[in-house]
Amino acid sequence: MSGVVDVSKWKHLPPPPGFASVVSSSKSSKSAATSTASYEELKAKRAWDLAFSPSKSLPMQAFMLYMSGGGVQIFSMGIVFMLLSSPFKNLASINSAFAPFAPASSSPKSFTTLLLQKIAYIFCNLLTLALGLWKCRSMGLLPTGTGDWLAFETRGQPPEHILI
Repeated sequence: MSGVVDVSKWKHLPPPPGFASVVSSSKSSKSAATSTASYEELKAKRAWDLAFSPSKSLPMQAFMLYMSGGGVQIFSMGIVFMLLSSPFKNLASINSAFAPFAPASSSPKSFTTLLLQKIAYIFCNLLTLALGLWKCRSMGLLPTGTGDWLAFETRGQPPEHILI
C-alpha cells in the first residue's frame, strides 16, 4: 500500500450537517456585541462554578474524615490539618482566584467585583472549616468540656480550714 488516500472517491459526498464551507470575513457590530455579551455570561457562569467548588469536595472530605477514625494518629492529623488550612489559603487568594472572571468594565482585583460569587465562595470555605472543627471536636482536640478548663478554675477554701 502506498499510504496515499484516494481523494476522488470522497469528493462527491455532501458536507456534514452544520459545516460551513465559506467563512465570512466581515463581522457586523451586532454579532460582535452578541459574542461579547455571551462571553461575559460565560465568565459569570464560570465564576459561580468557582464559588461553589469548595462545597463540591465536602462529601469526599467527610468520607476521608470518617475513614481516618476518631483517634489522634498521624494520618488523621494530616487530613485535619489540610482540611483546616485550605479555607485560609483560599480566602487569602480570593481576589486573584476571581480575577480572570471579572467583567471588562471593572477592576479585576477589587473586592466588590463579583461580590455575590465571592460571598458564596467565603460561605463554602466556612463550611469546610466547620467540618474540620467538628472533626477536631470529635477527636477531643478542642476544649469543649468543663474538664478542659480545670487549670483556670479557682478553688475556694475547704470548710475544714474555715472553722479554724
